[in-house]
Amino acid sequence: MAAFHCIQALRFPSRTHVFFPVGEQNRYNIINKKQRGFLVFASADKKSDKEIYLKSKVETLLDSVKWDDKGLAVGIAQNVDTGAILMQGFVNRDALATTISSQKATFYSRSRSALWTKGETSKNFINVHDIYLDCDRDSIIYLGKPDGPTCHTGSETCYYTSVPDLLENKQVDGNKLALTTLYSLETTISQRKAELALPQAGKPSWTQRLLLDHDLLCLKIREEADELCRTLEDNEDQARTASEMGDVLYHAMVLMAVKGVKIEEVLEVLRKRFFKSGIEEKRSRGQAS
Repeated sequence: MAAFHCIQALRFPSRTHVFFPVGEQNRYNIINKKQRGFLVFASADKKSDKEIYLKSKVETLLDSVKWDDKGLAVGIAQNVDTGAILMQGFVNRDALATTISSQKATFYSRSRSALWTKGETSKNFINVHDIYLDCDRDSIIYLGKPDGPTCHTGSETCYYTSVPDLLENKQVDGNKLALTTLYSLETTISQRKAELALPQAGKPSWTQRLLLDHDLLCLKIREEADELCRTLEDNEDQARTASEMGDVLYHAMVLMAVKGVKIEEVLEVLRKRFFKSGIEEKRSRGQAS
């Protein structure tokens, strides 16, 4: 089994007490960085010991999974930013270990009786950022970012067949995805934008008016942001705050549609700011410009 070089540090709450076997404490360094604790493996002259320790930790994890009688567990790949379920396959010990090591979503092919890494042929890899086990430890989620379409059909995910559509004998559309609330809103706004290129019958919708009138759009964003702040200043109830935040999100997403920016891009920016202070983040913006 390969050494798991991708696991270099274990993060834990700053008040967590970490215990080591007797005589082992000096092999590790403990640091505290901005109120987050990190367990950092010493790398001076104990490299082989570090690799043995990491391998042992992964083996213990693999032993804890409830593999079925064929040594398999369900493996689900999920987009780390959109939350979309990309695909489902099966995973065995080696597939999970390979995913931990390579950070590429790897499964076990029952038909070929062999491991396969998603994207090894198409190059549409799923880059794994985190891995979750369910409460029974018989199902695994690879939380990652796909390099391209996941489905062999070219669709973004393998889940584009709507059961209600099937019951109504509607044709399956590979572009119709199982969307969460924000992405359903984004799709609706995009549809209104596309309709502007068609002959108009009657008055434009409110979304279309905002898409056409940038001054009106910016005025509404500033107005809704001010009303959101007033829910705090005037100590209004939570329902009012949720309502005003909904208005801010909607109008901001219309502006994003005007600019051709996807909500996924915004979520990716936010994810990359995790564990980075606001001061560091602002400083990096200045350096980038």
